[in-house]
Amino acid sequence: MSEVNHALQRIARGTGIVFAGTVISMFFGFLSRTLIARYFSVGEYGVYNLAITILSVALVIVTLGFPSSLPREIAVYREKEPSKVKTLISTALTTVALTSAVWTIVLVLGAEDLARIFSDERLVYAVEVTALALPFSALTGVIISITQGFGRVREKVYFQNIVYPVFWLVFVLLIVALDLHFSTIFWAYVLAQSITFFLLFFEVIRTEIFGIGPYLNRNIGKELIKFSVPLMLTGIAGFVMTWMDTLMLGYYKSSEIVGLYSAATPLARLLPIFLNSAAFLYPSIISRLYAHEKLTEMKRAYQVLTKWIFLLTLPLFSIMMLFPAATIAFFFGPNYISASQALQILALGFMFHTFLGLNGLSLVVIGESRFIMVSSILSSILNLMLNALLIPVYGMSGAATATAVSYIAGNVLVSIKLYRETKIHPFSRNYVKPLTISFLLLGLIQSLHLEVPNVWHAIPILVMFITLYGFLVLLSKSVDREDVELLLAIEKRLGIDLGAIKKILRKFV
Repeated sequence: MSEVNHALQRIARGTGIVFAGTVISMFFGFLSRTLIARYFSVGEYGVYNLAITILSVALVIVTLGFPSSLPREIAVYREKEPSKVKTLISTALTTVALTSAVWTIVLVLGAEDLARIFSDERLVYAVEVTALALPFSALTGVIISITQGFGRVREKVYFQNIVYPVFWLVFVLLIVALDLHFSTIFWAYVLAQSITFFLLFFEVIRTEIFGIGPYLNRNIGKELIKFSVPLMLTGIAGFVMTWMDTLMLGYYKSSEIVGLYSAATPLARLLPIFLNSAAFLYPSIISRLYAHEKLTEMKRAYQVLTKWIFLLTLPLFSIMMLFPAATIAFFFGPNYISASQALQILALGFMFHTFLGLNGLSLVVIGESRFIMVSSILSSILNLMLNALLIPVYGMSGAATATAVSYIAGNVLVSIKLYRETKIHPFSRNYVKPLTISFLLLGLIQSLHLEVPNVWHAIPILVMFITLYGFLVLLSKSVDREDVELLLAIEKRLGIDLGAIKKILRKFV
């Protein structure tokens, strides 16, 4: 087996597990969101989203970039200085515990000021309560990143993707069933986060995955923070890219508009689900190829993986682009249909990131984290400027446009840098052909201006589109040998017989 196939199969196995957990998490998350959106008013749903957004900003700051840096740092320490791994872990956990405690106090004391910024007094109580979840959420994220450094996905899937979403959904259902006041939703959020943390903490102690002690090593802490700060700044810039549209809509418009827009954003963020699933194990596996200067193999793995991610994401993108109103109405109800155009625009931005592949993580692998920081900051500045220009005039569509354009610009910068440093790009001949076919088919269907009353009427059209698309991809001979070998590995892993599919694919390789 070639190194490319070996790397792809390892990534595929990890991707499958993480994807399954992510689907479960998103499913329960969507149920919780739709219950909140349908049971409470649009304005209250907007307040909820503003409070969670503010908490997300604080979370990026208090974790200091550790969730991105610890997997790499732990792997390095395990190879070079295994005796210091326990100290590294304890230093990271202690540091985040201290920073999260400080920022919890800051948020509680500053809740009234934040409410004045967004001109909504309901935000005071919401921020004061949700701030209490910050230490639990921060430490949960750091512990999971530590287990990732040990090559484990179990803790992420079980606790972050299943335990928390299930508890959160149960609490939301109880609030709805018991007809409790809107303010109860924030206490339920804190309770769900704290339960998840304690269950994860005790599981780590029980299984002895890694040791924890009351250590705070100054030198190790300095090294970790020095490496992590650019990633923290990247995370802050990424947050700006993700949430600034929501915050600025709240500032320029109202909580009601935020509520409407918050129906489009979670749907559009579904699109990178396969990309993010593949990203979990990608750095550790591809780093081995780079360490041995095997750029040709690294490039090939990148291209095949990107093509698979695009093909898997295409059905989701198609239904959002072709039938946005039906998609939003299905999840959030007819009151949110006015966010349809925003969904289409956001879908374009997220899909652009998807079809370029894991370009940012590839730069991390080759040691270009500072460039990622710079490009992220530039993109976030562009996002801020466009939001300020477009939201007052175009509202939700302006916010969506600002986000989409910023995502596209940032990904172009990162992809250009990656190509200049390594000559790596996703556009193999057998990737360009499916891209072209998909664009032409989507454009053709879009030009027909099909109207469907609900998502169930859209599904037959989508099935016909995917069937025709698959036939044209096969006809254009866009199947690589690595595709077939990856399929064989999946078949073996699942213990199923894909004989008919294999025969068809082999004819078109």
